Amino acid sequence: MNPTLSLRDVPPRVAFALEQAGVHPLLARLFAARGVRSADDLDDGLARLLPPDQLKGTAEAAVLLADTIAAQRRICIVADYDCDGATACAVALRGLAMLGAAPGTLNYVVPDRLVHGYGLTPTIVDLAIDQARNLKDGVPPQLLVTVDNGIASTAGVAHARARGLQVLVTDHHLPALGADGQVQLPEADVIVNPNQPGCGFPSKALAGVGVMFYVLLALRAELRRRGAFTPDAQPRLDVLLDLVALGTVADVVKLDENNRRLVAQGLKRIRAGRMQPGVAALFSAAGRASDRAAAFDFGFALGPRINAAGRLSDMTLGIECLRTDDAAHAQELAQALDTINRQRREVQGDMATQAEVLLDALLARQPADQAVPPALVLFDPAFHEGVVGIVAGRLKDRLHRPTFVLARGQDGLLKGSGRSIAGFHLRDALDLVSKRHPGLLLRFGGHAMAAGCTLAEADWPTFATALAQVAADWLQPAALNRCVAVDGPLGGEWFNTTTVATLDAQVWGPGFEAPVFCDEVDVLQQRLVGEKHLKLRVRHAGALRDAIWFGHAEPLPARVRLAYRLNLDEFQGQQRLQMVVEAAFAAG
Repeated sequence: MNPTLSLRDVPPRVAFALEQAGVHPLLARLFAARGVRSADDLDDGLARLLPPDQLKGTAEAAVLLADTIAAQRRICIVADYDCDGATACAVALRGLAMLGAAPGTLNYVVPDRLVHGYGLTPTIVDLAIDQARNLKDGVPPQLLVTVDNGIASTAGVAHARARGLQVLVTDHHLPALGADGQVQLPEADVIVNPNQPGCGFPSKALAGVGVMFYVLLALRAELRRRGAFTPDAQPRLDVLLDLVALGTVADVVKLDENNRRLVAQGLKRIRAGRMQPGVAALFSAAGRASDRAAAFDFGFALGPRINAAGRLSDMTLGIECLRTDDAAHAQELAQALDTINRQRREVQGDMATQAEVLLDALLARQPADQAVPPALVLFDPAFHEGVVGIVAGRLKDRLHRPTFVLARGQDGLLKGSGRSIAGFHLRDALDLVSKRHPGLLLRFGGHAMAAGCTLAEADWPTFATALAQVAADWLQPAALNRCVAVDGPLGGEWFNTTTVATLDAQVWGPGFEAPVFCDEVDVLQQRLVGEKHLKLRVRHAGALRDAIWFGHAEPLPARVRLAYRLNLDEFQGQQRLQMVVEAAFAAG
C-alpha cells in the first residue's frame, strides 16, 4: 500500500525569529514546523515544569503519604509489568525513602502478566497482604499506592478498603465507563490522574512515572510545610529524573512541552554520568554509550529490556535492577534482562511470521473488488500473550489499520492487545463495541493508540467483525492511507556527523516527531542484506551516500524521491553516515 507524502509547514517568521534567538538554523526550521513559537518554548529548565498543585489530588496524596510516613505505617507499591510501571515503582520506592519512609516500611508487588492480569485486582490485594507474612514482623501494609494502574480497578480498590487498607491511586490511563456512558472511578482514598474528571492539569500526556514523580514533589512541599525540611536543605528529587525520562519515552506518550522537559532533564543527568546504577548497567548491556544518551536509547534499547521481563518472565527483575544501589548487582540483573530480551525477540520473530501468514491468508480471501478491512483482528492458538502488542504494532505499520492480536491466556480466555492509527481512538472504539455487543468484552481499557481487552475464545470472530464496523463508521477513506510527514530536503552542508550529533541531542517522540527529510536521488547500486533489507548507494546533492531501507526487499528505480532519517552507522569501530529510508516516491 503506497503512502502519501506531506510536507511539514514551516512558518518562515517563526523560524527566522528562532534563528535570531540563537537556535541552530536547521533546528530552527524543524522546531518551527513542530509548533515551537519562541525560544522560551525550548527552555527545558526544571523551573519551567508545570507546578504540582495543578494536578488534581496531589495535595491530598501528599497529606496521606506524610501522615503514613510520620506514623511509620507500612506502604505497598502496586506496580505494573511494563517499563512505565517498573520505573514508576522504582521512583516511588526511592522517593519515599528519600522523604522519610522508615526502613522496612516500604514494599512492592507487581502482577504476573500471565497469572494475575492487569491492575489492582482483588487477587493482587490479597497477595500484597500475604507477602507481609514473609517480612520480619509480619505486619501487613496499611496503604496501597498504585503506579501506572488503578484508575479502572473498582473491584480491587473496594476489596482493599474492605480489608482495612487505604488506597492511593496514581495513574494516567483513561477511567472506565459504565453502561450509562458515565465515568466510573474507584472509591479510593485519593486519586491522582491528569485524565480524571475535573483535573485541569495541562499535560494530559503525563506518563505513569511522571504522575508518581509529581506526587513526590507535592509530598516534599507538604513535608516542608510541616518543618521536616527547609528549601535549602531538602532531598533532591531531580536525581530520579533518569528513571522518569526512561519510563516516559518507553511508554510512547505524547512528548508535549512538559514531558520533553522531564526527558531532557533526565538525559542531561545521564550524559553527565549521574544516573541510577541500574540505568548505567542497562546502557552497558545494550552496548549504548551513556555519555551520548538519546531518547532513542530509552525507546529502543533500555525500554525493551525492561519490558521483556514483564512479557516473558517476572517484572520483579526489572524493578530490582532499577532500585538497587549495588553497581555489581545491577550489572548482573541487566545481563539477565538482556538474555530475556533476546528470548523475547525470538518469540516475537516466530509469532510475527505466523501472524504475517495469517494476515496474507486473510487478504487472499478478500474479494478483489473490496478494500482491506478498516480494522484487523488476528488470533492463533500458538500466539504468546507476552508479545501480542509488539506484533500488533508491526502489522498496524504494514497495512496502516487498527490491529488487535489475540492470544490464549492461562485461564482459557483470549487476551488481546491493539495498536491504532491517527484518528481512531482505540479505547473508545472498544467501549462502543461493548455497548453494541453487551457481554462480548469481559474487560478492556487503554489509550487512544494502544488498548487491551479480554474475551471468550468463541467470540473472537464477532469481535473482529464488530471492530471493523466501528472503524468503517469512524474512519474516512483518506485516514486509511499512510501519510509520511517530511521536513523537506537536507542541504549538503548539513550532511555530516555534527548534524547527527545535533539532532540526537534533542528530544523527539510522539507529538514532536524526529525529523524525516526528503530528497530526490540517483540510485547507483542496490542489493539485499540479511535477505530483507535493501542496501543502497545513491547520489545526493552531488555526493555519494550510503542508504538502507530496513524490512524492504523490492528494488527501486534509477531515480527516486526518498523520505529518510540521517543516521550514524557504527560497525567494527568505524562510523559512517547513512540515510535510513522510511518511504520512497516517484521522482519529479
